[in-house]
Amino acid sequence: MLTITAVIRVKQGQERVMREALLEVAENVRANEPETVGFFVSQNLDDPCVFTTYERFADQAAMDRHNNSKVVARFFGIAKPILDGEVTLVTSSELFGK
Repeated sequence: MLTITAVIRVKQGQERVMREALLEVAENVRANEPETVGFFVSQNLDDPCVFTTYERFADQAAMDRHNNSKVVARFFGIAKPILDGEVTLVTSSELFGK
């Protein structure tokens, strides 16, 4: 199982835009990506400008299909102008999951 964790910080006042953009990706995953095993979106309780995604993929091909999808490209088009700093991405091989 391959995973991606992303930590995303947006400019103050752009929280709603980011939340909606991430949830649009999540809905597409639910409807169209059976090999994306999990796609979790969180918003920080202490700082609502910080979002985290945790994405689980059956294999590299599933990760590539997701990352190269039209909905992910649309997301980055929306996200880039409202980011506050660099996105932190960590790609991993899952050792345990429940």
